[in-house]
Amino acid sequence: MGEATKASTAPSLHRCGRIHAPVRVGERVRRMPWRSIDVHCHVFVPAVESLVAGHSQKIAEAAAGAEAMGAEAGRVNAAMMSSLLPRLTDIETRRADMDAMGVDIQAVSPSPTQYYSWADPDLAELIADRQNEAIASLCAADPTRFVGLGAVSLQHPERAARQLETLVRERGFKGVEISSRANDIDIADRRFDPFWAKADELAAVVFIHPWGTTLGTRLASQYLMNTIGQPLETTVCLSKLIFEGTLDRHPGLKIIAAHGGGYLPLYTGRSDHARAARPDVNGCECRPSDYLKRIWFDSVVYDPDSLRRLIEAVGIGKVVLGTDYPFDMGHYDPASLLAGLDEKSRRMILGGTAAALLNLAPAERPRAGG
Repeated sequence: MGEATKASTAPSLHRCGRIHAPVRVGERVRRMPWRSIDVHCHVFVPAVESLVAGHSQKIAEAAAGAEAMGAEAGRVNAAMMSSLLPRLTDIETRRADMDAMGVDIQAVSPSPTQYYSWADPDLAELIADRQNEAIASLCAADPTRFVGLGAVSLQHPERAARQLETLVRERGFKGVEISSRANDIDIADRRFDPFWAKADELAAVVFIHPWGTTLGTRLASQYLMNTIGQPLETTVCLSKLIFEGTLDRHPGLKIIAAHGGGYLPLYTGRSDHARAARPDVNGCECRPSDYLKRIWFDSVVYDPDSLRRLIEAVGIGKVVLGTDYPFDMGHYDPASLLAGLDEKSRRMILGGTAAALLNLAPAERPRAGG
């Protein structure tokens, strides 16, 4: 093979832009001089794993998840666990990481890997209790830095409604985290109306964070299960909540969508067209795009240009800071993400909007170290 031919088959690095390594959790970054509130950060509860160990549904779910994720992604995840576990379970490690990224308050929620929505009523109650006990303990240990978004047994909607009321009215939680489906049923299904009605009544925050994808092994390479699969699940979930009337029946809902709402905010024109063009698309009262102004979206979109497009689609008052702590798909440099926005917008996204959403007292003064 001649030299010219060899050169033509070599990687053409000039065809690509510069690839910047992301800021990793725990790395120290520039702080901003306003209080910051992170709505997307997780807690893992080892006691839950003891409850589900050996259950046939747990074994089957784990096998299906491993197949959908792919063997290589599974190996990478297993290698990461030694560094992830202290961040998911230890308050001092968590506080140090918050200080490094300039986060003052976390709204902590369960790890999505621990939904276990196949559980029967009694087991589901125990799972939710263990998760909520862990979150409550974390918040009690430092109430100036942590507030709780708890767990409910959503696959049992009446029970979930009672659990939500107890969490909010008696235990001081700000709301709950749920997945896009419960026991393989979309959460827009009418059987979940008791839960949605209670969330509306209580003005409780509902953080929607999917785990996995219904596309199965089609995404079992290059970590596509998470990279595109989870945002797609959020897109489908929000679309169903809109098109099937959940947001019309419960107009006071305070929903936060993970991962910037997936792909929905940037492509609602097609949804609006479908509602106008087809007689069978008749489940919502307004244009689908109108509902974006009634949902909040976290900032896990990774770059300033994507964040600006999200703001243009949903409005500055509907975007809140999220990091996805402590997972490797998180974004841990809020200052760089908000670069280019005016001061008012940065303050709103960093913590002002979340403070109102979570019913927290306004910050008294700019913080030091900006």
